[in-house]
Amino acid sequence: MKKNFAFTLFFASVYLLLITPICVAQQIQTNAKPNAHIDMQRLSRIDDLVNGYINKNWLTGAVTLVIKDNQLVQYKGYGLADISTKKAMPNDAIFRIMSQTKAITSAGILILYEHGKLLLDEPIANFIPAFKNPVVLDKFNAADSTYTTVPAKRDITFRDLLTHTSGIDYAGIGSQDMKAIYAKAGVPSGLGFFDAHLLEKMNVLAKLPLKNQPGEKFLYGLNTDLLGCLIEVISGTTLDDFFKKNIFEPLGMKDTYFNVPATKASRMAGVYTEDAEHRIIPWLHEFRNIDPDYPLMNKKYFSGGAGLSSTAFDYAIFLQMLLNGGKYNGHQILSPRIVELMISGQLDFTIGANKNNFGLGFEITSDKAAAKLPRNLGSFAWGGYYGTTYWADPKAHLICLIMTQQSPNSHGDLSAKFEAMVYSSLK
Repeated sequence: MKKNFAFTLFFASVYLLLITPICVAQQIQTNAKPNAHIDMQRLSRIDDLVNGYINKNWLTGAVTLVIKDNQLVQYKGYGLADISTKKAMPNDAIFRIMSQTKAITSAGILILYEHGKLLLDEPIANFIPAFKNPVVLDKFNAADSTYTTVPAKRDITFRDLLTHTSGIDYAGIGSQDMKAIYAKAGVPSGLGFFDAHLLEKMNVLAKLPLKNQPGEKFLYGLNTDLLGCLIEVISGTTLDDFFKKNIFEPLGMKDTYFNVPATKASRMAGVYTEDAEHRIIPWLHEFRNIDPDYPLMNKKYFSGGAGLSSTAFDYAIFLQMLLNGGKYNGHQILSPRIVELMISGQLDFTIGANKNNFGLGFEITSDKAAAKLPRNLGSFAWGGYYGTTYWADPKAHLICLIMTQQSPNSHGDLSAKFEAMVYSSLK
């Protein structure tokens, strides 16, 4: 009996030794050990690049982050977080990530899909009945924002929302006719602070026309705000609480919030824009109806499309989870197969100037784009309204973020140059 116990204990110990490196490798390693696949001298060119933009007054400040093979190889703050106080930009500055919220919301709806709560090609009207029998815009009168409609050929599905092919446009930043229609009906963009209830506004949206037929084309819109509302309806909890329980706490994302705590307010980066001469100026509280202090306001309208604030490192954890096949910090957030679906092109047509595809929440680098630009085929990416950008490259085992808080930016080519430098450093 003692022999059998000792034999079992020995093999259990060997098994633990074998799996321990795998568990550790799931987490981003922050040690200073050199990465054999990175030329650090080449990667250090990023310093001169970003500082050059700051010295020319093209940018106030930025944070960049590069992860290779689950290892943090570059993570720096540059310039100023706040011009008025001359506060230096820390690498753990908290940014308003705006549309980077969308990927997290997409993961949230896929968690519910894995729990058997919905089907991807199921009509969303099964959960919010107001979306039954949608109509599509036919003719629009700009003089008074009146319009005529035709019936939609089918209902909107979850897959339509995840791929931005529902026909729903964007309030505030979409097409002129739909912006006018949404404004007249009081449908918010989700950018900033709104003293409203999410389901109430989504029910209003349901009765407005679609810009085009469901599934007909890619149209960036309020799809992910609606997905966030569906998460609330299906889960019976707020989007804020759902994210905390199912994503942020399991992954150890400690700096990602809809409502940033007052104790972390000092870490918020300032927001800037440009005047008519392209000089950088502060983003005022009334500008574009987006008060930059919205992360510190006690919101209950949780925009799944644009409401979160986060750090570069926290967001990298989320992306690393996906590169790990849905697992991080010992928690399986999504199954490997569902992650594979999430980062696979879903469209039968291309989008954007680079002719990319779109997955279940991400833009996906196509073969056409991969033949012209550094990212490998199958890389997944997006960004945020205030100038935050990210991508993850499964082939290169690479995660990259460049975070700013300036919109518009006449020198937005910084991110493309950053990308070129990252890939030039790979051995």
